Amino acid sequence: MEEKHSLTITDQSGRLDKVLSKEIEKLSRTQVQELIDNNNILVNSKKEKASYKVKSGDQIEVVISQKEPLNLEPEDLHLDIIYEDDDVIVVNKPQGMVVHPAAGHPNHTLVNGLLYHTKDLADSEEGFRPGIVHRIDKDTSGLLMVAKNDHARQSLEKQLASKTNKREYLALVHGNFKTKSGKIDAPIGRNPNNRKQMAINPNGKNAVTHFEVLEQFKDYALVKCILETGRTHQIRVHMKYIGHPLAGDPVYGPKKTLKGNGQFLHAKTLGFYQPTSDKWLEFSVDVPEIFQKQLEKLRRG
Repeated sequence: MEEKHSLTITDQSGRLDKVLSKEIEKLSRTQVQELIDNNNILVNSKKEKASYKVKSGDQIEVVISQKEPLNLEPEDLHLDIIYEDDDVIVVNKPQGMVVHPAAGHPNHTLVNGLLYHTKDLADSEEGFRPGIVHRIDKDTSGLLMVAKNDHARQSLEKQLASKTNKREYLALVHGNFKTKSGKIDAPIGRNPNNRKQMAINPNGKNAVTHFEVLEQFKDYALVKCILETGRTHQIRVHMKYIGHPLAGDPVYGPKKTLKGNGQFLHAKTLGFYQPTSDKWLEFSVDVPEIFQKQLEKLRRG
């Protein structure tokens, strides 16, 4: 089902995304950008950027596809709950599990499991990600913090924004390092040539990753990555950028790589201030079995 809007510019002025988000109430500027990316917005029968300055007489056509509403079903997914109190849940997400429902993944997600575990999850703006304040990719395993109420959600989001929490990852990457540690400071945005991928993009968002080489093997290394920011696919894109893509990564890694279930990336350590008591909480979990076995194999040479 599609909803169509036709608009002729008269006295409106400014950027295309700003004008449309004002004229069509249900659209945010982010949604306008998505519609532009999908060729669902045409100006005078042509695709224009979100930053295009509208002119009097411009004919704008907007097509909005009506998405099926996501039905959030509680499911008993035997989640590995590491810690829980009245405000937060810390869960060890298995590799292969999507964090929240979306088109193509309506169920079997972490959110479905959380809804079975508790009715107390903070509301989310979009409605389909209750309790979720940060994500890790489907094939990344490890720790996530979940908010059980709005007070907790605001506190955890503030800690993420002000970089006062702790997020440390373990990754198996390609190549031999010349330095034992380093800092990668490179902005990340959508890949202009492939909208499904992220890339180093001068117009992207600020992104900083610190890394430390824990073990060097022949052609591979075990590294610890510490996130200063939390961009989509940040570690995967940054490690590829410095010439050490993640082993097993089907999107950013080479074809010849270690066999696994996707990238060898594990969110090992998570630390944050408890939203009500302000007490520091810190948790660590071991890498999954497939990661451990690959590690032992590399150690044996």
